Amino acid sequence: MSGQLPELVSPVLSGRSLRVTFGPTEALRGVDIDIHAGEIVAVMGPSGSGKSTLLHVLAGVLKPDSGTVTYNETDLTGLDEAARSAVRLGEFGFVFQFGQLLPDLTAIDNVTIPLLLTGMKRRQALRQAQSWLERLGLEGHAGKLPGELSGGQAQRVAIARALVTAPKIVFADEPTGSLDSLSAETVMVTLTELARATGTTVVIITHDPRTASYADREIIVRDGRIAAGRIAEAARR
Repeated sequence: MSGQLPELVSPVLSGRSLRVTFGPTEALRGVDIDIHAGEIVAVMGPSGSGKSTLLHVLAGVLKPDSGTVTYNETDLTGLDEAARSAVRLGEFGFVFQFGQLLPDLTAIDNVTIPLLLTGMKRRQALRQAQSWLERLGLEGHAGKLPGELSGGQAQRVAIARALVTAPKIVFADEPTGSLDSLSAETVMVTLTELARATGTTVVIITHDPRTASYADREIIVRDGRIAAGRIAEAARR
């Protein structure tokens, strides 16, 4: 793994004074955060700390009650839902804890979905999806349904789906949370090596120090606030 941090210039994604409240609960309490192009950042914290809410706000899934999220000089919080959805589809990729693959579609069809949504012809989308499955060592599993895959294989399909559109940023929410240690290691090596090879920025939400160790930088969230930040172990080796 690379031990070099990317050159830190203007952030590709930033949040300022982010506040989110769910009923009486303050999930985010004035968070400021910067993410730079090409870096892999792990956002850590205990359950209920606000880290997943922060990811959803940064990704434009959830609008904060106050504060701003800026992506490449575009104020995401000032966009309507349709415009934010277009940014998510064209610029962002997502990996979730349980993959969230569509159970009735094969692995290759799951990977083609983002491409088809961008208007790509199905034949071209299938070729591109197959190429990514091969890149992830899944060429023999393209025709399998998610229920026929192991947990690690399903997460690699999810990674292929996240990267197939060449996103600028991938948001990974507890990507190893449902995996055994060996599968988790395979998934994180795959995700981080591909991200570094393609220059993709990755924001990982995790409570697991082992998962966070693959990042360049760790940000600690507690009680809806940024509590600390540090260079991760992987970057020091």
